Amino acid sequence: RMALVTTNSVLPGINLGPLLQMCISINPSIIPTAFLGTATIFACFSLSALYARRRSYLYLGGFLLSGLTLMLLSSLINAFVRSTWLFTANLYVALMIMCGFVLFDTQLIIEKAESGDKDYIWHCVDLFLDFVNIFRELLMILGMSEVAEGPWA
Repeated sequence: RMALVTTNSVLPGINLGPLLQMCISINPSIIPTAFLGTATIFACFSLSALYARRRSYLYLGGFLLSGLTLMLLSSLINAFVRSTWLFTANLYVALMIMCGFVLFDTQLIIEKAESGDKDYIWHCVDLFLDFVNIFRELLMILGMSEVAEGPWA
């Protein structure tokens, strides 16, 4: 069980390595900016889910999964079309979907805990993956905007 938790923690870190290296080469201040932005977004959406009426965000699950499916399809299309606009739109839509997952997962964890599921390790893994995904999206958005504003643009 701990091996699965470790795997779920190590693989996103390995996946972030090249993106972090690219951001360091563009502007090293992107990383702390993205981290603080992620922490702020995560805290705001988690608090919103905690203080909202019970089960008020659980209906988002279907919409979020449909959004992920549409993003997958648009990413596959963009692999052939190579549209910068579609890639950028995908980034912003992904950020919105990941924010929705913070709302959904936080309320789902609350409901699971109320019904007796006290598996805090997997609950933490769910929220950790949400945090990492928001961080990844913000890194890409900030990196792209820095390149667009840079002296080489």
